[in-house]
Amino acid sequence: MTMDNQKLITGLRAAWKTEIASAKTYRALALKAHTQHQRAILIRMAEAEERHAENFAARLQELGDAPLEFRESWLERARRWALLQSGMNNALKNAETLEDDASARYAELASAETNAAGRSALRAMQTEEKVHSKTLNEMATPQARLDVMLKKEKWHVRGGGWIGQAIYGMNDGIGSVFGVVAGVAGATQASSQFVIVSGIAGVIANAISMGGGAYLAAKSEREVYEAEIARERQEIELNPEQEREELALFYELKGFNTSEARELAVRLSERPEQFLKTLTAEELGLSAESFPNAWREGLSAGAFTALGAVIPIIPFFFMEGFPAVVASFVISVLAYFVVGAAKVLVTGRSWFRSGMEMLLVGVGVGVITYVVGMFFQVELK
Repeated sequence: MTMDNQKLITGLRAAWKTEIASAKTYRALALKAHTQHQRAILIRMAEAEERHAENFAARLQELGDAPLEFRESWLERARRWALLQSGMNNALKNAETLEDDASARYAELASAETNAAGRSALRAMQTEEKVHSKTLNEMATPQARLDVMLKKEKWHVRGGGWIGQAIYGMNDGIGSVFGVVAGVAGATQASSQFVIVSGIAGVIANAISMGGGAYLAAKSEREVYEAEIARERQEIELNPEQEREELALFYELKGFNTSEARELAVRLSERPEQFLKTLTAEELGLSAESFPNAWREGLSAGAFTALGAVIPIIPFFFMEGFPAVVASFVISVLAYFVVGAAKVLVTGRSWFRSGMEMLLVGVGVGVITYVVGMFFQVELK
């Protein structure tokens, strides 16, 4: 087997596995979809990914490769579970990023493919992945184009769900308490007693602050939602014709012709509550399902902030002096890297780059606060 063929086989096997994993993700997302229309689109996309996988398997068989068997690691299953927990919009944005990556990979595979039919199939799949990416973008933010035309300010719900709160809570907990621990260690010649007391105080304060802030933020979002619902209901009562026109315009932007869009708007207006719900979701981008549970947000933010905050003080329970400072520094910057890498679940960025960015921030926090603490050294009695 030539080197080029081996490279092609390796790429096709990776693409085959990616397509099956994507199909599983789309089917899982379909179960969480807010509308039947969204669910149908996700299922069709899953079926398309499964067809792509079948095409890759057939081509691999032509190249004489061994039969394929899909084995998903616990880490991959955990990542998909976490993605689903992060909220529908965030999951769709991450899936969009994966589709863009797949499109780029298939372009590379097409250039390495020696068979004309294989190249043609890869080009077709590349085009389909681009369509998937665009579709996912529109599903995540269906109101964007209408917003421009209406020139209104909209309230956008933040993505990430409780997974996002957990990640950012740990990040905040590690950063704030690591800074306190390093500063106090520098000022007190790493006295374990002083570091532990100040560290625990920081853990409690940060956990309560982050948890309370997350709870109030989620509660405020729901209050804004309820206020928007009330205003939209009043607009329907005062000017129902204009509201029907706005909804019809939205459907035109989704691909319906003028008469079809108006007919849909009229039919919905005959069912007041459904009309209100649809207008709020389509025009303002709001729905009751899209808002997080305030208690869950608060508890997850507080608990994970405490979990992250306790990491820097652990070595001081078992060690004294400068070795404890070094151990705290090492485990804290490593925790920074892990949390930074985990941010890929809500940002869709490179996990390594994100992890390294956070690691460098951790190094900076530790060094700067320790040096500052040394300038304010106190003599212990």
